[in-house]
Amino acid sequence: MDLKEIQTLIKFISSSKVDEVAIEQKDFKIRIKRNAQNITANVPKTVTVQEVPAEQEDVKPSVKESTKPPTEESKTEEIKSPMIGTFYRKSSPDKPVFVEVGDIVEKGQIICIIEAMKLFNEIESEVSGKIVKVLVDDSQPVEYGQPLFVVEPK
Repeated sequence: MDLKEIQTLIKFISSSKVDEVAIEQKDFKIRIKRNAQNITANVPKTVTVQEVPAEQEDVKPSVKESTKPPTEESKTEEIKSPMIGTFYRKSSPDKPVFVEVGDIVEKGQIICIIEAMKLFNEIESEVSGKIVKVLVDDSQPVEYGQPLFVVEPK
């Protein structure tokens, strides 16, 4: 993550209702909090933006979400948020929701939208199966890696 990306993130936080964001990467950790009008970025002294390896600077946030591998105890997977932003279950207020509990989704099917910095990002399912639970309410802020849906894979 370079300085320009950090500045863009700070601007996003200051213009949104999100009060705190924490991002951890292999060699980099940043936490941005908004208390009243103050925005701070805490970067450990041992790691600076210049020390981030070149291959990490090219990494772009994925538009697709990551899934939790199924365990022996649980036959469900979580679809997680690939970014911070505002979660929407439908494309506009007068349109139906993308998916409901009980719906069968296919890999690549649009399941929600996340608005980040005034851009609406369509989020596609990375797993085929049945929606068991919707974990986030419409128009709520979400963080990177936050579970959005629970899916029972086919």
